[in-house]
Amino acid sequence: MATEQLPRREQILATAAELFAARGFHGVSVADIGAACGISGPALYKHFASKDAVLAEMLVAISERLLSVGRERSEAAPDPRAAVVALVDWHVDFALRDRPLIVVQDRDWESLPDQARERVRSLQREYVDLWADRLREVHRGLRPDSARAMAHAAFGLINSTPHSALLPDARMRDLLSQMAYAALGVS
Repeated sequence: MATEQLPRREQILATAAELFAARGFHGVSVADIGAACGISGPALYKHFASKDAVLAEMLVAISERLLSVGRERSEAAPDPRAAVVALVDWHVDFALRDRPLIVVQDRDWESLPDQARERVRSLQREYVDLWADRLREVHRGLRPDSARAMAHAAFGLINSTPHSALLPDARMRDLLSQMAYAALGVS
């Protein structure tokens, strides 16, 4: 969906993510975001209190979505192995669709306001634990710390997409998925 077809608030978030990914949080002004959305910089303040608020909502919202959809897909799976496959498929879809958010999270983490940073950390811990719990169900006897490490390793592989996606998305999706399944022992 083109950003022009999104509701204004979502358009601002999507446009800001693209700009932040391309130029960094500090390299983008409120006026830049507004201009890219076809509104004045000051008009942006009708939707967000500040550029910091844009970054905070952007990263909190994606963390909430990753966890929410991850839970839904995990719970809908018929068994633990299928749950891990569903989690991998969801995360790969996210990584291919939302590359700018991965770049922004990696590069502009320190610009995130403290309260939002704590919220994102909390959501991310829950997301890691979701993966770790399913991995421990697949691999009986796997220690919790090892299961969390496996989840983080899979995220590292999948989240490399903004830098490593040298193939068309369909082929990249297959490659990332197969690599993650193998690394997690569900292939």
